[in-house]
Amino acid sequence: MSSSNPLPWLSLVAVIWLQAVIGTNTNFAAYSSQLKQYLSLSQLQLNSLAFASDAGKLFGWVSGVAAAHIPLWLVLMIGSSLGFVSYGLQFLSVANATTAASPSKTTSFLRSYPVMFLLNTLAGNSICWVNTVCYIVVTRNFPLDQQVAVGITTSYQGLTMKIYAVVVDELFASWSSAADRSYLLLDALFPLLVSALSLVLMASDFSASSSSPPPSGKAGSGGEVVQRCRRNGFLLLFVITTVTGVYAVLSSVSARLWSLFRYSGMVFTFGLLLAPLAVPATVYLKGKFVAWFQSSSGGYDVDLEEVKMNGGGESVVVTSKVEGKGVDHEEGGGGGPLLLVKEEVGVKEMVQRTEFWLYVFVYFLGPTIGIVYLNNLGQIAESRRCYQTSSLVSLSSSFTFFGRLLPSLLDYFFSRSKYLPPRPALLLLLTAPITAALFLLLNSSHAALYTSTAVIGICTGAITSIAVSITSELFGSRNFAVNHNVVVANIPVGSFCFGYLAAQVYESETLAGESKCMGMSCYRRTFLVWGQLSCFGVVLAFLLYNRTRVFYGKRLKALNSFLNH
Repeated sequence: MSSSNPLPWLSLVAVIWLQAVIGTNTNFAAYSSQLKQYLSLSQLQLNSLAFASDAGKLFGWVSGVAAAHIPLWLVLMIGSSLGFVSYGLQFLSVANATTAASPSKTTSFLRSYPVMFLLNTLAGNSICWVNTVCYIVVTRNFPLDQQVAVGITTSYQGLTMKIYAVVVDELFASWSSAADRSYLLLDALFPLLVSALSLVLMASDFSASSSSPPPSGKAGSGGEVVQRCRRNGFLLLFVITTVTGVYAVLSSVSARLWSLFRYSGMVFTFGLLLAPLAVPATVYLKGKFVAWFQSSSGGYDVDLEEVKMNGGGESVVVTSKVEGKGVDHEEGGGGGPLLLVKEEVGVKEMVQRTEFWLYVFVYFLGPTIGIVYLNNLGQIAESRRCYQTSSLVSLSSSFTFFGRLLPSLLDYFFSRSKYLPPRPALLLLLTAPITAALFLLLNSSHAALYTSTAVIGICTGAITSIAVSITSELFGSRNFAVNHNVVVANIPVGSFCFGYLAAQVYESETLAGESKCMGMSCYRRTFLVWGQLSCFGVVLAFLLYNRTRVFYGKRLKALNSFLNH
């Protein structure tokens, strides 16, 4: 493939847009109070609806299985259609609850708690379908730069609530009585519309089955120039993504400063979302100036049997030797094996690996606890008499955004450096601060609350980004879609277990006759238990690093040998 081919970059732009609108579960906090009022829900029922969205991820493996047997475009449209139906029906039930004096049988059925729970579960599951397509497209097109590509694209999911809030504030501001439930309408429409647009931008990826190996190709001596073009493309994306994140933070803190004219927020926001299109345009224009490199046929031959490098025009095999199973290595540029994955295994084999259980429990006792903390941030702040909840939520959102981006920056600048720790080591280095932040929350000062929130936000976001690469590196890319959905199934389990613990402690510390718990005692025991569990997660992270450090050392040498050839 030519280095001037813009199609992989167009696919990456489509993934960015999908990630920007698919984090619809983060919008729940914006309309949960009104949902509770409209549908006459108890606090326990409302909390269960929030859990239902996470519970949809328990069935995320279904999308992975589907991606191996049906076209990717169909997987994408199934996911967006599930979201359209689930959020659309919720919108209709809430709208009828506020307008109809005597609701019909259909409306009463939709407003029933079991149906609302099912719809929220379906909505959460729809996100898995879209994410599966995004991960497959990114890892297929950019196997050598998957951490960079995944980090950039997933960071945009941290902006979902900001994007929806801007549209609601500027389009539905005059319709104040329906502004909150308009989130449900946008949750139904935006992912479906962007998915339809992505069918065009990702047409080259949808033309082949996700499970079929790409065709054979060659990598010649022009690879160094191609690699430089690819890295320049990512550098431009880094600049655009960073500017977008900074704007999102500043406009949240000082909205009036950016209200230059009517709909200015939407103009700035959607303008920045369109900015990544500059990358495929630049790649295409620069291609004609380096076309003479494409005629070079010297160097080495690499048979493409597993994954191709569409993003930079390189084609490389990424198979590795399966321990004890004798899978052959392919030769890299330096004459040695090109070792990019530890082994290619399916779910049955994966769950028999010690590395899998170490990895899952590190995730469960680290970032999953962080996610539960961030989901309960409003009540935690209120119990500590910190009433600047909006600024605290904005802080957590912005640090989560940049946390997702951080691994990509490290990988971009130091991917070939011996000083960059392997990803399991980064997992260890990022889990430890979460533990420290949980114990810091035992301090009653607002400074401790803000510091802990920032630390948990950035570390949780970073691990979420790193996890995608770790799954493919340890267990292969052939069954990645199913494997990674099995890994992240720990999130809803943790959401229930850790959330239930926090709720029980909160209720036990609430004074008789009071509806709210106030004071440090509301969450003190919760933070102690979470911190102790996270300490155990740090130990498991060290064991995972120790078991995989030999593989990652060989992988780095093989990768450098190939790229330097």
